[in-house]
Amino acid sequence: MSFDVAADAYDRFMGGWSRLLSAQFAHLAGVEPGTRVLDVGCGPGALTAELVRRLGPEDVAAVDPSQQFVEAARARHPGVAVRQASAEALPYPDDAFDAALAQLVVHFMSDPVGGLGEMARVTRPRGTVAACVWDYGGGRHPLWPFWEAVRALDPGAVDESRLAGARQGHLVELFEAAGLRELQEAELTATRHFASIDDWWQPFLSGVGPAGKYVASLSPERRAELRVRCRSMLPADSFEIVAVAWAARGVV
Repeated sequence: MSFDVAADAYDRFMGGWSRLLSAQFAHLAGVEPGTRVLDVGCGPGALTAELVRRLGPEDVAAVDPSQQFVEAARARHPGVAVRQASAEALPYPDDAFDAALAQLVVHFMSDPVGGLGEMARVTRPRGTVAACVWDYGGGRHPLWPFWEAVRALDPGAVDESRLAGARQGHLVELFEAAGLRELQEAELTATRHFASIDDWWQPFLSGVGPAGKYVASLSPERRAELRVRCRSMLPADSFEIVAVAWAARGVV
């Protein structure tokens, strides 16, 4: 899935969550100085920033299918080789990297096993492939108030709970199917503060991801009804949302 939205819109919606995961995800993947790492589905560059902090730009490469995100990542991270490409067709030779990471990407791959297989192909033997996906299946994800409100008003709506890797154990199954070994599963946790309901709601109006596209499909009246329903589920003033992502790590 390619996100045909401005990088700033993505930042306001999911970018803030992505930044909260980046350091712990890079740690889980064992990213350390002296390694060359590929950021697959980099978006505007949340994980890229953490990789650059750890390795320097010369040892980081990144790809994303969205031209807007590629341009943003290039502008934000000079010296990083950022290319437009999908996970399923990585433009690199075999064994080009010490590790390949995909943060909040596998669930949007058109062929998750194929994408993970490509990540393994471009990673050297005994190198690391790692990925993480929000726990949509378990309901512990950043958008839980939104999708609960949607289901209450529209029981037939398709949420993100059945996406690849979004339930316990599924990322590991995908890694195994892609031929990776020595598999590990972990949980990553992020807590984000919101100043008000408007602070939380406004990013949904930007059309980002499945949730944003659902909001964009509604009439003004239905959109207002959904906002009221969400409002009834959240505190009156400032509040925090705690979210959990499933993560998996494997060896080539």
